[in-house]
Amino acid sequence: MKGEFHAPELDPEFFPGQYYDQLLFGDIAGGWFALDRIMLVRLFMAAVLVILFVLAFKNPKLVPKGMQNVAEHALDFVRVNIAEDILGKKEGQRFLPVIATIFFTVLFMNVSTIIPFLNISPNARIGMPIVLAIVGYITMIYAGAKRYGFGKFVKSSVVIPNLPPLLHILVVPIEFFSTFILRPVTLALRLMANFLAGHIILVLLYSATNFFFFQFNGWTALSGVTILAAVLFTVYEIIVIFLQAYIFALLVAVYIELSLHADSH
Repeated sequence: MKGEFHAPELDPEFFPGQYYDQLLFGDIAGGWFALDRIMLVRLFMAAVLVILFVLAFKNPKLVPKGMQNVAEHALDFVRVNIAEDILGKKEGQRFLPVIATIFFTVLFMNVSTIIPFLNISPNARIGMPIVLAIVGYITMIYAGAKRYGFGKFVKSSVVIPNLPPLLHILVVPIEFFSTFILRPVTLALRLMANFLAGHIILVLLYSATNFFFFQFNGWTALSGVTILAAVLFTVYEIIVIFLQAYIFALLVAVYIELSLHADSH
C-alpha cells in the first residue's frame, strides 16, 4: 500500500513571525493583528467558554438542572476544593472570581488539544501561560499589599525573622528571587511545557503511524503499535488537561495565601 508521507513541521504554528503574509490580517499594522491557527483556536475556545457559562446562568433556577446544574457543580468544585480549602471560607469567597476564571480558562484552552481539527492547546505556546501567570502574580501582590501595605508586604516576604544579620545578605536576594520572579515564571513554563511536550509526542506518534503504514512496507504492522500508543497517550492527555488546570489554580491560591500571611514567614 502506497501513500504520501508528510514530515511534521512545527515552525508555522509555534514561530509564525516569518509567515505574516500567510496569516489572517497579517498585512495590517505590520502584523500586529495577525491571527495564526493557534490564535484562532484560542479565540474559539474562549468564545465557547463564555457562551457556555452565559447559557448556563441566563435564566438561573432555584433548583438547577441541565447546563446550570453542571456549571454550578464545576464552580462548587473550584470553590470548595481550591479556594476555600487553601484560603478559608472568607478569603476563598473573596478571591474565587480570579481563581475560578484562571481554572476554567486553563481547562478550556487545554481541551482543544484532543478536539479533532483543532488538535493543539493554545497553552502550548508561551503567550497564554504568561498572561495567566501575570493575572495570578498581580492578584498575589494585591492580596499582600492590601493587607500590609506594599513596603511591609515586600519586607515581610523576603526578610526571615531572627536570622543573624550577615545571613540576610545571602537570604534576602534568594527569597526575593523565589517569591517575586520564580513563582510566575514557573507557573507559565510548567503549563506551556506540559502541552508543548504532549503536542510534539502526539505529532510524532501519528506521524510514525503514517510512515509505517504508507511508506515502510516491511514494518506496516508496527503502525498498529504506534496508533495504539497515540490513543493511549491521548487518554493520558485527558487526565493532564484537568490536572494542569487544577494545579495552576491551586498554586495561585497558595501564593495568595502566602501573601496574606507574609508576616508569619
